Amino acid sequence: MVSKMNNTEMASLVRLALDRYVDIVDRISDPRTTDWPLMHSPVPTVLMVLAYLYTIVILGPRLMRDRKPFKLREVLILYNGGQVLFSLYMLYEHLMSGWFLDYSFKCQPVDYSMNQKALRMANLCWWYYISKLSEFADTVFFVLRKKDSQITLLHLYHHSLTPLETWILVKFLAGGHGTFSNLINNIVHVIMYFYYMMAAMGPEYQKYLWWKKHLTHIQLIQFFLVFIHSAQLIWIDCGYPRFIGPLLILHSTIFFVLFSHFYYVTYWKNNRNSVKKTS
Repeated sequence: MVSKMNNTEMASLVRLALDRYVDIVDRISDPRTTDWPLMHSPVPTVLMVLAYLYTIVILGPRLMRDRKPFKLREVLILYNGGQVLFSLYMLYEHLMSGWFLDYSFKCQPVDYSMNQKALRMANLCWWYYISKLSEFADTVFFVLRKKDSQITLLHLYHHSLTPLETWILVKFLAGGHGTFSNLINNIVHVIMYFYYMMAAMGPEYQKYLWWKKHLTHIQLIQFFLVFIHSAQLIWIDCGYPRFIGPLLILHSTIFFVLFSHFYYVTYWKNNRNSVKKTS
């Protein structure tokens, strides 16, 4: 009898906690995006991230262990070309939805109204979230091609975190100050995926890819700009949640450190070691 009462009480507490969670989320979330696909709950996104990690870390390497790497040249050209076009579209939409003339680069609140431009930005935020899910394919192609050295901690951290971050963006802050980092990221991705598309075209295009290491320079500049832009929230109050500023600062700092380490290992340390071997 006691056991049954305890189970009943536990079930009641769980239901109460879930009801409180739903109530809080409903009160602070963006009502415009609540019924959009994948936005009602974070569970589908979390499950997709976990499935991604399981596939990349465990299932994929196990399936590819005794297989030859796939070539995938045509697939990679189409995929990377598609990502260039997708990033260009989102870049254009970021500009037309506010960043070209309307948004302030100092501090920009979220417009939660049903205004056409505000809805355009909210819709764009959802597509930006979808783009981060589509980028899971980057790592899947590494596994299929047995490019294990390119599946670094930085790569997995980046591709696991961004879908969760962008889900929060759409659910609670679909517009405003935080979308500056999305704008810059789209610029970087146009350049990055264009590089990957050319690299997939074959050895005859290698002579045009001398600027590979400058991709990391561009990514480092991206995180520096996001750091400076986000820091303004600490001393400027325009109605945008100020606690987001320190979170974005921490986010950009972590990525700046990780990309700096990647640059050091890939281009500085390896070059120095190669010089020592030839001397």
